[in-house]
Amino acid sequence: MNTISHNQIIGIDVSRDWLDMHCLPDNLQRRLPNTAEGHDQVIELARRSHAHVCFEATGGQEWRLWAALDEAGIATRQLPPAQIKAFAAGCGTRAKTDRIDAMMIARFMAFRPDAGRSLPAQKLRFLRALTSKRGQLVETRKRLLLQIKAQIKLYTADLFDGADDALKALLDSQITELENRIKTLVDDDNDLAQTATILRSVPGIGPVASTMLIAEMPELGQITGEQAAALTGLAPIARDSGAMRGKRTIAGGRRALRHVMFQAALVASHHNPVLKKFADRLRKAGKPHKVIITAVARKLVTIVNAMCKSRKKWQNMIA
Repeated sequence: MNTISHNQIIGIDVSRDWLDMHCLPDNLQRRLPNTAEGHDQVIELARRSHAHVCFEATGGQEWRLWAALDEAGIATRQLPPAQIKAFAAGCGTRAKTDRIDAMMIARFMAFRPDAGRSLPAQKLRFLRALTSKRGQLVETRKRLLLQIKAQIKLYTADLFDGADDALKALLDSQITELENRIKTLVDDDNDLAQTATILRSVPGIGPVASTMLIAEMPELGQITGEQAAALTGLAPIARDSGAMRGKRTIAGGRRALRHVMFQAALVASHHNPVLKKFADRLRKAGKPHKVIITAVARKLVTIVNAMCKSRKKWQNMIA
């Protein structure tokens, strides 16, 4: 993870229509449209001042700007919103506007120059877009199946059979198409294909979990196991004070990936010989089910991170 050493920083609050900017150290503020023309103006300003540009993760609104800046050779960083919110609270800033958000983003970057992440490679961006869309469709199908069950209980299922069947068939076909596109994208790239093969060699890691790990954590194999657990939001957070020892909790991280790792941990806790022994030991110690699955998921992330670092498959790691 490279750090920002320049004094010139441009913090941007990105919305659908606007880019609210705050420039340090001169505290200049500007508002530009979130269009190609607005992106060109940001690039020109950043080049003139030799500034680094930073912005929050906003659910995809920032990706077009991010790609344009990266293509122009401008140093950029995507920052976690939760950390900026905590930073603003720590500064005593309770008001919230787009301009204030831009100021907090710039000031946070000056305070934490090692925070955030750089733009992933183009293939990883495509893979992330495909896996995100697949996740959305799977969630839509899950909600549909729950509605169908509710209709059966209410004796109204016959009224909607045709519509429900057609919608489910459409979702199934779209999910299958996305899965085929994901497989093709991974198989066509030697590095991605090798990483996927390494990940899938782990009992409990299937095609969905492996592609999510590749797409959502491009840092895999280049960081420590503790950092990998933290990025996934699986690292336990202490709540201690004096003689009091509070309950450890998990929070933050990349939520979509954490959800998939929970599913992988459920499988691994029963079918992975190493992690099954680990889970059984926790069960005998009286740990709750959720604590066990969280611990297994955390261990699973650290294991796959080590495997990607050594480029070894599961069989070679445990031999």
